[in-house]
Amino acid sequence: MSIAGPTAAMTRNWASNVVYGAASVVAPGSLGELADVLGSAGRVKALGSRHCFNTIADTDGVHIVSSALPAEMSIDSGRRVVRASAGMRYGDVAPALHREGWALANLASLPHISLAGAVATGTHGSGDAVGSLASAVAGVELMTADGEVRTYRRGDADFEGVIVSLGALGIVTALELDLVPAFEVTQTVYERLPLDAVLDDLDAVTGLGYSVSMFHTWRDPEVVDQLWVKRRADAPGGPPERVLGAAKASGKRHPLPDVSAESCTDQLGEPGEWYARLPHFKLEFTPSNGEELQSEFLVPRRNAVAAIATMRDLAGRVAPLLQVCELRTVARDDLWLSPAYGTDVLGIHFTWKPDQPGVELLLPLIEQALEPLDARPHWGKLFTLHGAEERMPRLYPRWNDFVALRERLDPRGVFRNDYLTQLGL
Repeated sequence: MSIAGPTAAMTRNWASNVVYGAASVVAPGSLGELADVLGSAGRVKALGSRHCFNTIADTDGVHIVSSALPAEMSIDSGRRVVRASAGMRYGDVAPALHREGWALANLASLPHISLAGAVATGTHGSGDAVGSLASAVAGVELMTADGEVRTYRRGDADFEGVIVSLGALGIVTALELDLVPAFEVTQTVYERLPLDAVLDDLDAVTGLGYSVSMFHTWRDPEVVDQLWVKRRADAPGGPPERVLGAAKASGKRHPLPDVSAESCTDQLGEPGEWYARLPHFKLEFTPSNGEELQSEFLVPRRNAVAAIATMRDLAGRVAPLLQVCELRTVARDDLWLSPAYGTDVLGIHFTWKPDQPGVELLLPLIEQALEPLDARPHWGKLFTLHGAEERMPRLYPRWNDFVALRERLDPRGVFRNDYLTQLGL
């Protein structure tokens, strides 16, 4: 087991806007070594791909590098699940599944993120009929603070509570994920859709494909800059030539204007493997580091049109700090702390310029405007923690059940940190 001091590598998050406060960084090579760490440490948090923009993964104790545990993967074709080590990345698991004729139902924009971190924060892809990455979890194995390995499978008591866990219950060591037969996807981009026409029939737009994303810079509040439609190649028909009068892009596009699309997954209607089209970006390109901040708020689908209209009203305030805003849908689930708990949702995602003071001044305005629409924040992005202890029980009907579950599984508060404390955990 390797141990490093607080100045070693991995002391910052992916965007470098958070400097971790861990006293040490530990890389256990086995479950036995992990249990030894948990038995001797005061405070502990797992560290995955570090693609969180807040302090959810921070600790003043020991950071455990989850990717140091053995990377193991096995497919159970009878149950249609894959068991994979929690520190593995989606981009590593997906091609291996495809070679065996299997797929995951969805992927996030970036394939670089770890399984455990994405699931614990409710991270998602897009699709009216497709749930978050967490909704595909059929089983979870985690080690609690006393070194006990617990396994929860769909149908077990508390299963719905342990999936989107915010890292508050233990160190997730393995996940079982639902599988579907492998499939191909085409991706087509349309440019400059009239926003009023989109709002007149939002369901028709988001229903154009298996996965649909709209990108706005909000520089022109009346126009959707780009519409990305990802269709299963075996779906009947093909991508329309125009959408609400908007034509197909003449070449490959990046979500950000005037940025090279080299790192983006292939477009122009060319069929490709599911794992090479559902993400927006390719695994072989290292994501930019320190060049952006992110926030996201997810609103019930019934409030989606009102939420987009609200953002249009705020365009003049948002645009100067914004790189791009993405709108996409996620199907409902029954996971206690999932932003899609109990309702289909629309995600309003902001990729900000790297100006944290400016973003932190703007976020309360956005949150206040979206609060009447029951917006839930993405757990791994920037949002206002002030008053969260009062807000969360209102937004999450099973919040108090999760509080009780956390107290049972971590009575000593080994996995607690300032972020969780401010949430009331």
